[in-house]
Amino acid sequence: MSSERVHLSKSEPTAYKALDAFSREVGRIARANGIDDRLKELVLLHCSQLNGCAYCTRVHVDRAVAAGVGVDEIAQLPVWRESGVFSERERAGLELAEAHTFIHRDGISDEVYDRVGAVLSEKEYLGISWLSISINAFNRVVIAGRYPVPPVQQ
Repeated sequence: MSSERVHLSKSEPTAYKALDAFSREVGRIARANGIDDRLKELVLLHCSQLNGCAYCTRVHVDRAVAAGVGVDEIAQLPVWRESGVFSERERAGLELAEAHTFIHRDGISDEVYDRVGAVLSEKEYLGISWLSISINAFNRVVIAGRYPVPPVQQ
């Protein structure tokens, strides 16, 4: 199996620029709807982990750290349900992000919608939803292209 793939963002830069503009608009919407950088990066990082996107995981670990997320919280992210390090709001955001990432399984179930809606405002729900939709699109572009993730140089 070849490790080199068509680089979607370079091969069709107009489409990639539109996706990037969409992502920037989603970030603006999320902020306007009350999603701070910490919660935003937790959601983007977790979706990237769930999708197995090493490249986006690398990007969002760096951004999460810049947003004040600690090493322990990053390490606990894959096991957030069993961990006590996340706030109720963050837990609701992570649950909604997972539902969007695995939407092909059950959609957004009434149980998830009600549980998350009891914690997040409608505007916050919208912000997390659009962030999840955006990063899931980016994950697919990057995974399909097998973007390289070399070791970090110390």
